Amino acid sequence: MSAALCALCAPALAADGYFLIGYGARQKALGGAGVADSRDAMSLSINPAGLVDLERQMQLGMTALLIDRGYSTTGQPHVVAPGDVRSGRPLFPIPNNAFSAPIDADSAWGTASYANGGINTSYDFGHYRPPHGGPYGGGFAGVDLEQMFTTVGYARKFGALSIGVAPTLAVQMLNVQGLKNFGPYSASPDHISDNGYDWSVGGGIRAGLQYRVTEQFRVGVAASTPMYMTSFRKFSGLFADGGRFDIPASIIAGLAYDVTPDLTVMADWRHIFYSGVPALHNASFPLRFNSLGSPNSPGFDWQDTNSASFGVEWRATPALALRAGYHYATNPVPSRAVAFNVLSPVVNAHHVSGGFSYAVTKNSTIDFAAVYAFKNNVSGLEALPQSAQNPFGAYNPNATINLWLRGLEFTIGWTYKFDPGDHSFLPNLQRL
Repeated sequence: MSAALCALCAPALAADGYFLIGYGARQKALGGAGVADSRDAMSLSINPAGLVDLERQMQLGMTALLIDRGYSTTGQPHVVAPGDVRSGRPLFPIPNNAFSAPIDADSAWGTASYANGGINTSYDFGHYRPPHGGPYGGGFAGVDLEQMFTTVGYARKFGALSIGVAPTLAVQMLNVQGLKNFGPYSASPDHISDNGYDWSVGGGIRAGLQYRVTEQFRVGVAASTPMYMTSFRKFSGLFADGGRFDIPASIIAGLAYDVTPDLTVMADWRHIFYSGVPALHNASFPLRFNSLGSPNSPGFDWQDTNSASFGVEWRATPALALRAGYHYATNPVPSRAVAFNVLSPVVNAHHVSGGFSYAVTKNSTIDFAAVYAFKNNVSGLEALPQSAQNPFGAYNPNATINLWLRGLEFTIGWTYKFDPGDHSFLPNLQRL
């Protein structure tokens, strides 16, 4: 039954572990590329240095995730319910918004709010494990983890070089159900499952730079410190170090090249340091009695991820921009840990994307993006926790677990560009 324990920290559809491809319609349509090419206020979420290249503007957006995911088994599993088990709750809304404003010719500021989807899995009673049904013997099993970021950025230009910094506030919300049968493996059995929602707050800093090598060629680099978070007290018996669940650091680098004045190609690389968060990176095997929640206790066995993003944008007319992208990400879940990640099978690899922006008025633009995550699978033997028969834990040679996921994202947004000299914070309704 330990299979449910380590799947609680990724969006239902992401790209690099629980980090989404991008935030806002433009980033998503470009497959996540754009660290060296900032053209809208949501670029603050990827590289605050790009603020100095933006006019005064406001953005609002919403993403809908439509996810199909689950696991299947072959052989005779002892931990999870056998068969083809699919999660319910296929639809998740995720909002985003941003604002940017020049301060003078060489500096600017902005603010943005965005989210990392949130895991939301739901395994019903129909996939039966004794004594109480459900896939883990604890009845209904599910998890809901959501992360929201709010950031304020400042950027300054020094000739061809722009530098930006953005302190960021993070908030996490978590609910876990159906895992009480894991009580014997926890240092605090009453704080492992079925305790309602809990909150965690914290923050960190994102910083970046952009350098214009030529008028057509630009490079960009950005990085984020870990988001140091307060502990999930209601789940202090589940996560390592008494419920500590920080958000890992990341670094991204890329380039942008204007093939023509209206055609730009982009390529980015991103690395996420899951190894810096014990609750995520600690080995998931073996799972021993009274170990979960203790210092250096078992974790999710997640590995650092690398990803590559490629995007192209064609500004076909002054009113219409067309975009396309591709994103590839390595999988954080190794085959040895599939049994510990069945509640959230975040095994994305290949993604294609596309979208457009269309100016319906001089000030207002409608933005749209779609992302398709091709079905991907990761398989491995079922891990068994410590027991009288297996005092050191064991892998079940007679059972294989296969995690799988595929899905769609749709993002729609609205961008309002203020007229030169308009220093208001709200749009002029007569210009919409």
